[in-house]
Amino acid sequence: MKVGTDGILLGAWATANEPQTILDIGTGTGLLALMMAQRYPQARVDALEIDETSAIEAADNIRNSPFTNRVHVTHTSLQTFARHTTNSYDLIISNPPFFNAGLARNTARHTHALPHEDLIFGVKKLLNEKGQFCLILPKKEGEDFIKLAGKHDLYLAERIKVKSKPSKPIERLLLRFSRNTDIPVCTSQDRQECLCYDELIIEEEETKRIYTKDYTNLTKAFYLNM
Repeated sequence: MKVGTDGILLGAWATANEPQTILDIGTGTGLLALMMAQRYPQARVDALEIDETSAIEAADNIRNSPFTNRVHVTHTSLQTFARHTTNSYDLIISNPPFFNAGLARNTARHTHALPHEDLIFGVKKLLNEKGQFCLILPKKEGEDFIKLAGKHDLYLAERIKVKSKPSKPIERLLLRFSRNTDIPVCTSQDRQECLCYDELIIEEEETKRIYTKDYTNLTKAFYLNM
């Protein structure tokens, strides 16, 4: 599975206050797990992947990274992992499946592999009392997820509307949830460095790819040439 803008956005945006334990659900190539390991050098990162080929690729990428001792890939489903583990996490991230039918790159991108209700149940079991859960979804699926999460007492703390260009409609939602209603949205200890948006636009209106200042500031720590 290729590295996509959704993964870059989520990995650059998802933060917590000095997390010691992080879980990446559906790691794919291992991108999000590696981004978390880069940002939080004190954290242990567990990465789950149901697709065997992707799990092998992620493990190989992590072995060839500077973070090999802190990131662990497990080839399993969230449902199985949640039933058997005693771990809990300060930060959980996921770029979850949203295809209901039709073609996808593999089964890991279809909701039958991880229905959103199963994702919510797994997160509630594994998330620490003061932990954060961050994910990215298309607009319609994201709005439905917010309603479903609310029915199961997983509370929306932040919602960022993502557009590819100023003239385009909202295409994605970056969502942050917690188990409590009193978790602060901004987790940065230095408020001047906190990147808080209601709406995020990726590119300027010109036809040539020119990233906006907001997107550049958000993601530049993870690009070689930004």
